[in-house]
Amino acid sequence: MARKSKARPSARTTSSRSESSPRDKIVGAFMELLAEKSFESIGLAEIAERAGVSLADLRGEFGSTLSILAGHIKDIDRQVLAGVNADMAEESPRERLFDVMMRRLELLAPYREAARSLMRTAKRNPALALAFNGMTVRSQQWMLAAAGITAAGPKGMLRAQGLAVIFASVLRTWVDDEDEGLAKTLAALDRELARGQRFSGLLDELCKLPERACQFTRRARGSRRGRDRDEAVAT
Repeated sequence: MARKSKARPSARTTSSRSESSPRDKIVGAFMELLAEKSFESIGLAEIAERAGVSLADLRGEFGSTLSILAGHIKDIDRQVLAGVNADMAEESPRERLFDVMMRRLELLAPYREAARSLMRTAKRNPALALAFNGMTVRSQQWMLAAAGITAAGPKGMLRAQGLAVIFASVLRTWVDDEDEGLAKTLAALDRELARGQRFSGLLDELCKLPERACQFTRRARGSRRGRDRDEAVAT
């Protein structure tokens, strides 16, 4: 069942770039350009010109367009983490994660066209899609942490990868959801998290298999030693 998102302050946009730091100007300019054209066609000189900074300043802040995108993702991460709702602490992990994901979507609202552009690029460029996925997985590790769900170790990495896949699926609905209340997006997120919860439960069971196998082996060895002792006494 779709839920209504809790009321929050609207996402802050960079309305006055002249008052921003060079880094913020660069990230803002890049996201504007990404909304207008494909990722591969955006040049470094073009970003510097749009941001009103020199190429030297751009190089001082970032090494590539991929690193600028990573900087944008990090900025969104920080805003999500700063806005974690303490009132959700008593809710279930799934409810907390739902809240975190909705917060992220609200912050991404000014960048809907840029997100659409990135999705088009990912479909036709496997190498960039792989790079985007790596950034997203790192980001989702923080989102899991924000929801109070462990993202440590191999199992945590699998959870983060699963959440990255879930979020990508929800984004495909979100970019075309014109409803002010994001009803389709809410329903998609709820549905995908339900699937993710089932996967996580299966993952937990799979992770218990080696431990159970060891317990079975120990019991079998103990039983065999007991039989050996009984045979030795009998002889």
